[in-house]
Amino acid sequence: MTTVLYIVAGLIFLIIILTLLAPKTYDVSRSITIEKPKKDVFEVLRSLKKQDEWSPWAKKDPNMKKEFKGIDGEEGSVSYWLGNKEVGEGEQEIKKIIDGERIEGELRFMKPFKSESNCYFITDEISEGNTKVTWGFSGKNKFPMSIMMLFMSMDKMVGKDFEEGLSNLKTIMEG
Repeated sequence: MTTVLYIVAGLIFLIIILTLLAPKTYDVSRSITIEKPKKDVFEVLRSLKKQDEWSPWAKKDPNMKKEFKGIDGEEGSVSYWLGNKEVGEGEQEIKKIIDGERIEGELRFMKPFKSESNCYFITDEISEGNTKVTWGFSGKNKFPMSIMMLFMSMDKMVGKDFEEGLSNLKTIMEG
């Protein structure tokens, strides 16, 4: 009986230590330069419907069910999706637009696991006709996901998808 108590106490101690060491937040972003005026790039980025044209997740499930609420490209507009195991179920809402500069949104995932993240697009004019686009998302790691993040990297999990999406966007806009 004493051995069992020591094992349980040891596991509890280990969980406490791992929780203290675990990353509490994440922020993943990627950037690309597109040879188009900032205004043109920004108009494409703000449209939730147009995101399907360049999104890497739309390619992972071409039969994904989509629904839109609100006025596309305006604060409060929502894109809902229900897809295969790779894309899951969730929704994205535009929360704030700083015209020509930044779009802030909220991602609410329902499947494969529930979570919420903030997402954003930032546009910077590099030179006339050249726009730097930064796409990112950030959030908080809640227990027990925070412990899992000691062994996994959010950057590695979604960074390549962001790179692919930005590359698709560049190809479409410059094509």
